Formats: sequence, C-alpha cells, structure tokens
Amino acid sequence: MNAKANITAAPQAPAAAPEAQSPGPLWWRRTGNALLDKALPPTVITLFCLLIWEMLCAGEGAALPGPIQVVNDTWELISNPFYDNGGNDVGMAWQILASLERVAWGYSLAVVAGVSLGVLVGQSTWAMRGLDPLFQVLRTVPPLAWLPLSLAGFQDSNPSAIFVIFITAIWPIIINTSVGIRNIPEDYRNVARVLRLNGLEYFSKIMLPAAAPYIFSGLRIGVGLSWLAIVAAEMLVGGVGIGFFIWDAWNASLISDIVLALIYVGIVGFFLDRLVALVGRLVTRGTSAG
Repeated sequence: MNAKANITAAPQAPAAAPEAQSPGPLWWRRTGNALLDKALPPTVITLFCLLIWEMLCAGEGAALPGPIQVVNDTWELISNPFYDNGGNDVGMAWQILASLERVAWGYSLAVVAGVSLGVLVGQSTWAMRGLDPLFQVLRTVPPLAWLPLSLAGFQDSNPSAIFVIFITAIWPIIINTSVGIRNIPEDYRNVARVLRLNGLEYFSKIMLPAAAPYIFSGLRIGVGLSWLAIVAAEMLVGGVGIGFFIWDAWNASLISDIVLALIYVGIVGFFLDRLVALVGRLVTRGTSAG
C-alpha cells in the first residue's frame, strides 16, 4: 500500500468569521445603516415640504412667509429663547414652560381622577350603567365650551385653563381604563381568588398590570388633547403662554412669529406623546399586551 495513502491530512482551522476579525467596523456599519433607515425618510420628506413651502410663498404678493423669511424675521426669538423683559414680553422658552406647567397640573389631576373612575366603572356593573351615559354625553362637549363656566367659577384665568385641560383629558383616560379593567382575563381573577388576595393586593398585582396597556393608550390620547386644549384656552385667558403668544402675534400682524410658535407647539406635542409612550413601554414590559 502506498505510504502516502496512510498519511491523514491535518484538518485546517475554519476561517474566522468577519465579525470576529473586525467587530468594530461591522458594528459601526450596522448602526449607521439603522440610523440611516430611520433618519433618512423623515429628513427627505421634511426638506421636500420646506422646498414646496418656499416655492409657494416666494412670489410677490404671497400672503404667508416662506421658511427663509420666517427664520430671518424670528431669528432673535430663535437665538435667545430665555430673554425676560418683564410682564408678557418673555422668550419662547418661558412661554412654552408656562404652558407646560398648566398642562402638568391639569393632566396630573385628570390621570388620578380618570384612572380611579375608570377602575370603578370597569369593576362595577352598576357604576358602568349609571355613569357611562353621563360620560358619553360630557365628553362630546368641546373643550373651549367649558372655559366661560370655569372663568365664572374660579374667577381667575390660571385655574380656569387648568380646569379646561383636566376636563379635556379625563374622558379618554376613563374610557380606556374601564375597557382594560373589563378585559382582564378570567384566569387572572381565578388566580386572585385561589391566592385569596385582598383588595389592595388584587389592585396592585393583578388589575393594574393587566390593564396597563389600555390605561397608557388613554394617557397618550389625553396628553395630546391636553396640549391642544391649553393652546386654545390661552388664546382667550391671556397671560404668559404659547397660546397667548400666538394670539398676541396675530394682533400685531407678526405672521412669522405665529409660524415659529406653531412649529414649537408641534415639536413639544410630539415629545410629550413619545414620553408617555416610553413610560408605557417600560411599565407594560412583561405583560400580555406589552
């Protein structure tokens, strides 16, 4: 037999995977591609919309300013958002913070009252039959229709605006919370009976975790409505706030200031929605719907 046939070739080591050879560049490429996929579409669409806006408003006799003119007219507001000349003559940052403070108060009260009433309606058939028709009627009342009544009751613009936010945001919170409570699986209730959980334990360990996805859906709707309501309410009640800033700019024929304020309103509303959504994802993580 040929001696060469008895010689077993030594196995060759497998080639290292590209990830093992250069994990750094590959990670950067993947991260860059992910960021590109998320950032490129909105960037392109935004630039396209700005271009169309500029083209429509660039001609002579245009009623509205284009983006370039808006930036030129409002550059002092953009570059110095924290100026304070006293009274209502303050920067955009202070205007937005004043509105956010009112939203925080009204929305917080709506969350406490809305979740509590939602749990009551979801748990009690008698309460649902008695309160649900009332809620369905009141939630159809436009937010600003409550403003004269609140001004008459509180005799002050600030609590009146807070009440308008409260009465606007509470309805989606109540409705979504009650739906979540009613949709708790019967198995969960049986487990609570087997473990003999008391009312507080059942509320904290079974009810709230199971209904949390529904509750946060209502909270997201509520925070959006709150921001819409405060801008409209401040136009009527006055004082420092982004809504009154828009109305004051209209009275002074400062259209570019109005456009800038609307952009800020949209950005703040977007971040408020994302903030509530982020908290909701963290709270509902591990639940059946989270």
